[in-house]
Formats: sequence, structure tokens, C-alpha cells
Amino acid sequence: MRTVSLDGNSLTLDDVVSVAHGARVELAPAARARMERAYDVVASIVSSNAVVYGVTTGFGKLSDVVIPPDRLEELQVNLVRSHAAGVGPLLPEREVRAMMLLRANVIAKGYSGARPALVDLLANMLNAGLYPPIPEQGSVGASGDLAPLAHLALALIGEGDLYRGGERDSAAALFATVGLDPVRLGPKEGITLINGTQAHTAVAALAVVDAHRLWQVAHLAGAMSLEALLGTPVAFDPRIHDARGQLGQAASAALLRSLLHASEIRESHRENDPRVQDPYALRCMPQVHGPVLDAIDFCAGVIGRELNAATDNPLVFSETGELLSGGNFHGQAVAMTLDFLAIALTNLATIAERRIDRLVHPDLNQGMPAFLSPDAGVNSGFMMAQVTAASLASECKVLSHPASVDTIPTDGNKEDVVPMAMGAAWKLRRIVQNVRHVLAIELMCAAQGLDIRRPLRAGRGAEQGRRLVRQLVAPLERDRVLSADIATLAHAIEQGHFTRGSGGAE
Repeated sequence: MRTVSLDGNSLTLDDVVSVAHGARVELAPAARARMERAYDVVASIVSSNAVVYGVTTGFGKLSDVVIPPDRLEELQVNLVRSHAAGVGPLLPEREVRAMMLLRANVIAKGYSGARPALVDLLANMLNAGLYPPIPEQGSVGASGDLAPLAHLALALIGEGDLYRGGERDSAAALFATVGLDPVRLGPKEGITLINGTQAHTAVAALAVVDAHRLWQVAHLAGAMSLEALLGTPVAFDPRIHDARGQLGQAASAALLRSLLHASEIRESHRENDPRVQDPYALRCMPQVHGPVLDAIDFCAGVIGRELNAATDNPLVFSETGELLSGGNFHGQAVAMTLDFLAIALTNLATIAERRIDRLVHPDLNQGMPAFLSPDAGVNSGFMMAQVTAASLASECKVLSHPASVDTIPTDGNKEDVVPMAMGAAWKLRRIVQNVRHVLAIELMCAAQGLDIRRPLRAGRGAEQGRRLVRQLVAPLERDRVLSADIATLAHAIEQGHFTRGSGGAE
């Protein structure tokens, strides 16, 4: 089992995915030393009775209330309890694990003023398979993801519940089962645990990796559809795309060329096809898919930087012994990328749905049977699969309305401009799921179309795509329930079945 070492500076998207799916975690020795130096600064402030926000004062609108030394631990515990006010569906396990990892990494960076014991406990929880139930609603993404992170912090102090595998029990009971002890919060450690962007950034990190996989699968499905519809690869000639100079577009065209290489279907209609050009859903795949890659790359950069960002408040600078109060917990940067990615992926859904329609439409599918059924009429074939794709594509359009342009004042108007980052995050997760299902439907329909074109073979990559579909789903000879087939292919997309050895290998 891989182990990810946390130093606060070098965490990658691949690390996040690994830990989300079970990799182990440890604290790097250099980070431990930095944390101890920062903690010494906080301890010095407490011993000198200095008034510093979040250490010896209340929070937010209550920042002018000075807390006596004998109530500082109570202050931090009450902060955690009072902020655990989330509602709604629980975050999936992989997102909670990613969130725990990111919170640990931020603390390990050495600007939080917290003891290494907090990171050690988070790492030990991850390694033992413990994670808390965290509602996905309740954060506006400024002053950090306060409610989700407070639900995480609640577990660290031994309150609330934890999951381990399929078992849910009290945090105290499950800690005892695996031989761990909850922490007692020292000065500033409560606010350290709940100030930050780690809930929506955890969702974002996993979503941007999923998005790149969907981008690859969209090309495979599109190439298969183009072959089934007797399309032409001429529009993917590199000279066309070099003349425009857009990087994502050129990469998209190159991937399509590789998927369509050595096509017997193409050769069968090269000389006697009366059509001059294919419809946009086929011809303009590079012009639509390409900008999606550009968006994914941009978002991966922003999110990748946020993985190692100091997002606490105040920040502890051990070199000078200062605590500086700012706003690094504000989630606007990631919120905007989440919205951008939602718009980009919606475009993958809408163009794929148009290709699906052409595959099943008897007036548009180049002589294939109506709705791709060998016995259309008595059988409806893939008629309703296209309707499902249309429904999902339209839902994506609604969900791609940006959350990050909204704001509403909170905390007695102290936090008066907020980014709604968590709303952007769970909307994007739904879009990722929708696009995955739309592409599953296209793969299923396109494979049926390629079967109809037998004995001619598609290009090598597209033909491999057909084989991969047939490993999981049989051809449609007569009507059957399709929802299970769609779910099977969507799960295969999620697991990387179509992005290994299909011309777009991971």
C-alpha cells in the first residue's frame, strides 16, 4: 500500500486520489519541526496574555470579546460544537478522506500554530479507515468550509460518530476499537481545524481528475459514433488545427486521429459518399472537446496550488513570532474553477447527446435500423436511452449556472462577501455523474452501430472501444431493460476501464 508523506508543500492531485481510495498517510519529519516552532509562538502569546484574534478572543462578530486564560480550551471546543451545523446528504467516503488529507496537509505546512498531534491523529484515522459523517450543505465557502470542517473536528475531539467500513458507531467507541485517543484542543487549535477551503477543494480535486478521464472517454465514444455514422476524419487534419493554434483543440484532433487510424469503414465510403461535410457534433469535436481540455488544465492548476495553500486565519509566522490576520480561507479561487469546470463538462454532455440522437434517428443514421434495433417497431431499441441522455444533458445546463457569482452576508455582516464554493462543488459532482452516464449511453449505442457495420472494422482505437463495451454489455437483439447496462458502463468509465489501452491510455 502506497504511503503519502505530508510536508505541506508537495501534495499532488494523484496523492489525493490515492488517499481517497485507501493509501496510507504519514507526517514528514521536517513538517513536524516547523509545526512545533509555530506552536511555540502561540504558546508564547498565551503565556504573555496578549490579545490575538482566534487565540485569546472570540470569533467573527465576537472578535472583540477577550477570553480569560482559564477558558481558552472551552473556547476552542465550543467553537467546534457550535459550528457543526451542517445538513443534507453526507459526503461520500472518498471525498471525506480527501478532505481529511487536505486539512492535515495544511496544518503540516506550519502556519497554523497547531501541535503535530492533530496531523498524527488525522493520519492515523485515515490509516485505520475511520472517517466522520459530514453533511454536504451548510458552508458558504468563506471563513473556510466552517460547517463541514467542524463536523470533522468534532470527531477528532471524540464527539459525534465515525464510520469504519460499513459500520457507524460513536467516535469514542471506534477510537477505542483501533487504539486511538481523541485530542484535547490547545489554544487556536479549534479554529485551525475549521478555517480553510478543504471541503470544497477535496471535491474539486477528485472532480478534476474525473473530468480528465471523461474527456478521454468522450473522444473514444465520439470516434466510435463517427465510424458508425460513416463520418470522415478529414476535419481532424493537423493542418486545420495548427492554423488556429488552440492547444486543447490540437490535442483533441490528434487523439481522434489515433482512434480512427486504419479504419476499414472509412475506406468503404471514401470514393462514393455524396456528403461534403459531417454535422458539427462529428466535425467539430476538436473545437468543442478541445476547450474542455484547456479548462480542465486551468482548473487543475488552481486546484493543485490550493492543495498546498495556507488557508488558516490568523497565520503564524514563526520566523518573526507574528500572527497575521487575513482572508486566505476565502474560497473564491476554487469556487470559480468549479463553476468553470461545470460549464466545460456540460459541453461534453450536450455534444455527446447530439451524437447519440444521430445514431438512433432513422433519418440521420446513414441507413442503420431505426433506434438501432434489428426488429424496430415491435422493439423500441435505444429510443429511450436517447431520451435519458437528453434529460441528463439538460440537467447539466441547469447545474452549470455559476454558484460563485452569488453572495449573502453572514456572521452579523462581518463575513459580507462569500463565494458559495460548496454549492459549486456538489453541483459539479452531479454534472460529473451525468456526463459519465451520457457517455455510457453513447458508448452503448455506438458499439451497436459498429456491430451493424460488420464485417467492416472501425479504426483501431474505436474498434478497441467496441470490444471493451462488449466485455460488459451484450448487443441489443431485442428490447431489454437498459438501465443496468448504462450503470455498468458508467461504473466502468469511473474505474478507468475505457482509458487503459484504448488510444487514450491513462
